[in-house]
Amino acid sequence: MKKALKSTLLIASTVSMIAGCTASPANPVEEPSATKTPESPANEIFIYTSYPAFYAKEEIFDKQIGQYLKKKFPDVTIKHVHWDKGREYKDLIAAGTIPDIIIDNARMNLQRYILKNDLQYDMTDLIKKFNFDTSKLNPAAMAQMKNVTPEGKIYGLPFQLSDFVLFYNKDIFDKFGVDYPKDGMTYDEVYELAKKLTRVEGEKTYKGYQQHPGLYMTYNQLSLSPLSLTEDKAELNTEGWKREVDNLRRFYEIPANQFTSVDDFPKGNMAMSVHVSEKIIQWYEQNKNLNFDIASMPSFSDLPNTKAQPNMYAAYITKQSTKKDLAFQILQYLLSEEMQIEFSKEGIIGPLESQKVQEAFGKNLPQMQGKHTQAIFASKNAMPPAARANGLTYVDVPLHNVFSPLIFGESKDSVTALRMIEEQTTKGILTEKAANK
Repeated sequence: MKKALKSTLLIASTVSMIAGCTASPANPVEEPSATKTPESPANEIFIYTSYPAFYAKEEIFDKQIGQYLKKKFPDVTIKHVHWDKGREYKDLIAAGTIPDIIIDNARMNLQRYILKNDLQYDMTDLIKKFNFDTSKLNPAAMAQMKNVTPEGKIYGLPFQLSDFVLFYNKDIFDKFGVDYPKDGMTYDEVYELAKKLTRVEGEKTYKGYQQHPGLYMTYNQLSLSPLSLTEDKAELNTEGWKREVDNLRRFYEIPANQFTSVDDFPKGNMAMSVHVSEKIIQWYEQNKNLNFDIASMPSFSDLPNTKAQPNMYAAYITKQSTKKDLAFQILQYLLSEEMQIEFSKEGIIGPLESQKVQEAFGKNLPQMQGKHTQAIFASKNAMPPAARANGLTYVDVPLHNVFSPLIFGESKDSVTALRMIEEQTTKGILTEKAANK
């Protein structure tokens, strides 16, 4: 009984950590030597994980990945190192210990770590050689992999997704006699619910709806790019971006529904909150009396059943790897239906579009039983923007600053806030270009 409880707690902690923004310190593992370039055995595959953050715990990596690879490839030694101080990209490169496989945040770290350090490798030929059918993978996730270059080079494959859903507090809906949200609702419909559910009763305030503005903008459902696809400049002062901003800001203009935090949902005074599905576990652990369920993320009326762009971790094979064939066979196995079912049981969304995989979701997690987890698969991801032209400069765009501080703190109108971030980003591009020269 104690062993079963311990296993359950490990699984729960695993899933709840996926939404973390920074990697935790890893358990002690064998570190690459900084004094010489070690000779890697022909049957050893070095996997480096920067994200998901929970692979900082070696026992979790072994439980979810390592043990299966050992059974499938008994003659292969799997060496795993997770990002940490002293184990960052720069440290591995300085030591000459380049991984064979890298698993990292596809949107946040591809440009600034993999491309910047010239680690990228086009896997197109390997995909053909091993007859790997990418059409079975999430189309938007696969498009994000291809849209890195205009030529459609495939530097990585989708590995795991962290999709957004709508959480709702049943008790608040019951208290005010409002019907529960359903899959496929539009922002307009949810806005009407938010107005009904935002109430002030004595000293208690019930907030109708919260959604993180930065994540909403970054993974926007309108497939907008904050950078020009053809020129070295930002591109935010557009009708599309204004529509995006106005759609969300109206929720926070409802009296008493000012933005606080999407993570206040477990406190019990918030009717609806949009967040990643892993919060099912985390929020349950924070408040076991919370009577909640989930529905699909609201969508724009002219883009029905379309949720956010993929919030995704991808797997890359490095240019420097001398074992690319073996590395690809490992990735191919991790993306097989057999393995995707195992991931799905642990509450992890994989890129393989399979009914069996979806039906297995959360089966190993008692905290997910009774929840409408199929809401996660009720809508499709928005497609990412097209690739930018070759040779253009990449910088991070501080989309979160549009709402905070400019709209929330300084009461800027949408056009002004967007223009200010556009100008700031374009200046950043010019500074980056000058530095590179």
